[in-house]
Order: sequence, then structure tokens, then C-alpha cells
Amino acid sequence: MYQLEEKTYFYYFAVIAILFLAYFLYSLWKKRKQKLFSDNGLLEKLSPEASTFKSFFKTMMVALALSFLIIALVNPKMGTKLKTIKKEGVDVVFALDVSKSMLAEDIAPNRLEKAKQIISKVIGKLGGDRVGIIIYAGNAYPLLPITTDHAAAKMFLQSASPDMVSSQGTAINEALKLAKSYYDDDDQTNRYLFIISDGE
Repeated sequence: MYQLEEKTYFYYFAVIAILFLAYFLYSLWKKRKQKLFSDNGLLEKLSPEASTFKSFFKTMMVALALSFLIIALVNPKMGTKLKTIKKEGVDVVFALDVSKSMLAEDIAPNRLEKAKQIISKVIGKLGGDRVGIIIYAGNAYPLLPITTDHAAAKMFLQSASPDMVSSQGTAINEALKLAKSYYDDDDQTNRYLFIISDGE
């Protein structure tokens, strides 16, 4: 992670640009003034140790020092930071059709057992999320209240069968109504309802 603590100090780099501009203008002005009084040969004899490079080098050193000072004021930081993230769990309710048509063996071992296998796999991947199970046929019945006990959810799921309902049919509307009672808060958005049925 890379972070700049005081980005506003970057504007001070304009001072360095102004410094170079001032040096350039001063050098031009100095050369013009010198040419008014003597030629280059005479100037070299009068000032043999004068050096344009030395003057430029000094200006560069000042600019470099200012650059390091500005970078220090900006205070760049690199590294890692631990941050606690609050994870909101979801409430997942499964409404499973246990009518006798779910015993058809067109899907091995049968429709009901295949549905149980799929639901069990999903429950195993829910982590800390809560799960509830409803069974329905002609009517809907709560098989397991909403809970975080996934082991219990899988155990109750395996017990689901057509013998647990008193009438046959596919009362999906009844399952939907019952599912609403599983959620604590009507304003809660992190909730899911899975309806598993063969439609018969």
C-alpha cells in the first residue's frame, strides 16, 4: 500500500521551477552586461577561474535539496495496514417440495434425494450465514427454524419426506407466506429464499 500524507506540499515544486527560470534569466542578463564592457577573451583573462558550470552545479544542488525537503514534507508511506471489515451474514431459507411426485426416479436416486444433495452442498458453503428449511406439498410446514447450526440443518434436511405432510399438491404460495415469518426484519435486504420443486 502506498500513501501520500500531505499532498499539498507538491505545489512547492513550483519554487524549484521558478528557481531555474530565475537562474536562466540571470545568466542571460549577466552575459549581455559583460558583452557591453569587454569581449570574451578579455573576460577570460580578467576572471580565469570563472565557470558557468560551477554556477549551474550550485543551482542544481539547491534544487535537489529543496526536492528532498518537499518529499519529506509530503511524507510518503509504504507498507501494509490491517483493517477490520465487518461481514454481514445472510439468511437463507430453502422451501423443499416433498410431494409424492418428488419420488420419481427420472433423476437418480430420485428427485427428492437429488434436491437434498444439492441443498446440503449449498449449506456446506454458507460459512456463518443462517439457514432455515420449509417443506411443502398441499400445505407448507416449518422443518427447521432459522439457525447457524448447519449440522442440524443437514440432519433435519435428510429427514424430509412425503410422510411429513398431510395433503398432496404444490402449495408454493403457502411456502412463500411461511418463509416471510423466518426473517427477523422486513427491512432486511440480505436474505434469500430458494424454492425447490418439480412443479407437479
